[in-house]
Amino acid sequence: MEQTLMAWLLPALTLLVGITIGFIAARLLPNAVPSRTQRQLDELQERFDTYQSEVITHFNTTASLVKKLTQSYAEIQEHLSEGASRLALDELTRQRLLATLQNEENLGNHERLSSAMTPEAPKDYAPKLANAPGMLDEQFGLKGDRH
Repeated sequence: MEQTLMAWLLPALTLLVGITIGFIAARLLPNAVPSRTQRQLDELQERFDTYQSEVITHFNTTASLVKKLTQSYAEIQEHLSEGASRLALDELTRQRLLATLQNEENLGNHERLSSAMTPEAPKDYAPKLANAPGMLDEQFGLKGDRH
């Protein structure tokens, strides 16, 4: 009986020690050396952070350039108005030039405001012929009788 007890006890203890060593190794080793998946995740996170900063920089630069463009446009309008006032040969020509510049400026502002205030509805449908079945119809895309 002692021999059968040893025959069962020794493999059971060996199994228990093996499980314990395996559990400890599994807990300690992955934390010591980053796995391939963790390195890939870190690399992707770094690329994403770089992309985000590039997008922010791009839009900040775009906003700055648009601001400069707006200022330049205002300076050009002012220059043209001054030129029309100074260089026009007579009062009638001066008034006509200034009126034209003023109308173009007002027209440009009106066009921008009207286009911003009346947006076009999105087209979330497919165009179709008058008697043709729609995309959600069971017969859509089928040619002829298939029975």
